[in-house]
Amino acid sequence: MKAFLCIVVLMFSQSALSADANELETTMKNMGLAYKQTVQATDVEKFNFAIDEFINLVEESQLAKFSKEAEKSVKGLDKVLGKAQLAKKLANEQGLEAAKVPLRSIDQLRKEYHELHEPPGFWELLFGK
Repeated sequence: MKAFLCIVVLMFSQSALSADANELETTMKNMGLAYKQTVQATDVEKFNFAIDEFINLVEESQLAKFSKEAEKSVKGLDKVLGKAQLAKKLANEQGLEAAKVPLRSIDQLRKEYHELHEPPGFWELLFGK
């Protein structure tokens, strides 16, 4: 009976961790889409709509439970958020061309921090780090 109870508890804890990872993965994919829309915007109105969505998703991601190096992940998201806010400010004050510099920085940060956001594997979920 104890073994059965342990297995049930393990299964539920694994599904809870997996749900968090799936939510984060979905949010990250939506961030990628919002970023793409931001880069492809042809006027400030479309840019602002896309960058606002991107900023909201970054803020949502900051609340996620990261499986690896959570402190580094949040630090990276803070950097991305700062660049996104700067891009929005520049777009509204100087136009879309000025906003492209911080947008490129966001792409570089994505490449740098992306591996930290990968969902944990089965064995990591089961046994931890």
